[in-house]
Amino acid sequence: MADFEKISEMLQKGKAKDVEALVKEAVDSGTAPGDILDKGLIAGMSVIGEKFKKNEVYVPEVLIAARAMNAGMKILEPVLAESGVKPLGKVAVGTVKNDLHDIGKNLVCMMLKGAGFEVMDLGIDVAPEKFLEAAKNGAQVVGLSALLTTTMPQMKAVIDALKEAGVDAKVMIGGAPVTQAYAEEIGASGYAPDAASAVDEAKKLIGAA
Repeated sequence: MADFEKISEMLQKGKAKDVEALVKEAVDSGTAPGDILDKGLIAGMSVIGEKFKKNEVYVPEVLIAARAMNAGMKILEPVLAESGVKPLGKVAVGTVKNDLHDIGKNLVCMMLKGAGFEVMDLGIDVAPEKFLEAAKNGAQVVGLSALLTTTMPQMKAVIDALKEAGVDAKVMIGGAPVTQAYAEEIGASGYAPDAASAVDEAKKLIGAA
């Protein structure tokens, strides 16, 4: 019997090697991969996400936990694919054009992966066309990050590009200078003040919350 609690606990502690070994053990014992994902890895990342929202843990702890989750996912992904477990949804995330900051974006990508989403990480300094392409390739939610007030207008440029092309993807925005009011002003579908909230927002936008 797989020890989901142990997987979750080791993940929260950021013990990548232990998580990898426990996931391998669970897979070898014939445990359903979807259960390992939900009850072990996602459960652990959810705890970290909640603690992060409450300022009980900080960016370094989240990064270490995410690294441990990735170690488990390396073992689990091929098995999940074989068993036909579908991701929660597809999200494309990037830092907008002329903005080279990526810590926030990376955290959002990790949190989304940790919640069971398929994530397309578009990187930094991403032009509107690239976001549009991701939406055309099946991303239901497009996540835009900006750390500079000077690059925030690029968020509107992406929303305009999607509208013009008639692509029906939800746009979620975030970043230090970004506010709910700004999201409403430019017509974004959602706003997330931090990486853990981005997961809740993405679920809401695809109707999985």
